[in-house]
Amino acid sequence: MVDQDRFRRRGPRHEKFASLLIAVGIVASPAWGGESDVTKVQMRAERAGTYNFAVTLRHADAGWDHYANRWEVLSMDGKVLATRTLLYPHVNEQPFTRSLGSVAVPVGATRVRIRSHDSVHEYGGAELVVDLKTGKTKPWTGETS
Repeated sequence: MVDQDRFRRRGPRHEKFASLLIAVGIVASPAWGGESDVTKVQMRAERAGTYNFAVTLRHADAGWDHYANRWEVLSMDGKVLATRTLLYPHVNEQPFTRSLGSVAVPVGATRVRIRSHDSVHEYGGAELVVDLKTGKTKPWTGETS
């Protein structure tokens, strides 16, 4: 961290330099990338009760310190049904799509929720709900059924 008091004692020119260093530090911070958003989901039924999901994410991956590192399929009551781990940053590939097959969904479920996770903010970006009969998606608004 920059010791602003030390620069103030040296005069206004040094104080401006300290302010610049702080501003650059804020812009270069890993938190600058924001949260990871689910932007699109394509779903395909496989055998009875299992599905394949192709999920598109958008995140300002900044390298190994801040990147979208997984997405999850959840039941509408929040139980994690499957996780697709993302093994590396996608800095120059935005948005990007990754698939996960053989996802078992509980009998009687008609919808699932898809959310993403990043290495700094964890959860909080846009999530989508997928209708398992039609494959249509809509933004998740907090509903649990």
